[in-house]
Amino acid sequence: MNAWVDSLTVQELVEQLDEGMLFTLNPDHLYWLQRNADFAAAYRNAALVSSDSKYVYWALGFLGRPIKQKSSGSDIVPAYWRHHAANPGVTIFLLGARPGVAQMARERINRLAGREIVVGAHGPSFNFVKDVQETADVVDMINASKATCLIVGLGAPKQEIWINRHRSRLPGVKVYMGVGATIDYEAEAVGRAPGWMTRNGLEWVYRMATEPRRYWRRYTRTLEFFWLVLLDRFGLYRPPPFTSPVVDADASTCAAAINGS
Repeated sequence: MNAWVDSLTVQELVEQLDEGMLFTLNPDHLYWLQRNADFAAAYRNAALVSSDSKYVYWALGFLGRPIKQKSSGSDIVPAYWRHHAANPGVTIFLLGARPGVAQMARERINRLAGREIVVGAHGPSFNFVKDVQETADVVDMINASKATCLIVGLGAPKQEIWINRHRSRLPGVKVYMGVGATIDYEAEAVGRAPGWMTRNGLEWVYRMATEPRRYWRRYTRTLEFFWLVLLDRFGLYRPPPFTSPVVDADASTCAAAINGS
């Protein structure tokens, strides 16, 4: 389906993530991967891709390409900063969420980490990705912070496209993550679904119940995911014309190249 998923646990992802872009694949991403050439290009340039959805995890098993576990951004980010809490060579910039929320996340993470591992935080305007001047200001802000890791929570496909488009302007940043609502979770501004709902693939029900205006379009779009899985299962999936087929990277870690070739 024009993407891949690395078969790695959260801890393995954190340990291997020393440079490049990490994206977290879910059914909504797969919807956009069939339609948005810039989004597909960003995914092709990723260093690591995790499964942000139980449905992607289950679908890969159904397709005969099982992975070790679901690894969402909201699991990877706290594991990453905890793993590097005592490593002065790793610093983080948080970009995304509503004004003030990223700063709340910064303060909470630094308090728990016991040092200023998050060296910058910014909640951009709604039209940030289209605003050349604001983008330039944010690039300057990130560079001035000397962060080695940029965590972006703007929602897909905006965050992945923005990272891929501007990473050449951020020479000090080694690691990039596109993680959706994770900054909200780190700030404790939004509650996560109960564990039993997450384990059983019902996190979307919780999100729809608590933030319907934010998520209803996204979960309506993802209905297409099940059709794509069936097409792939019977060898009928064809990638969109603007992309070339994804090539498996390392068979030992990329257990799930989701394409129709």
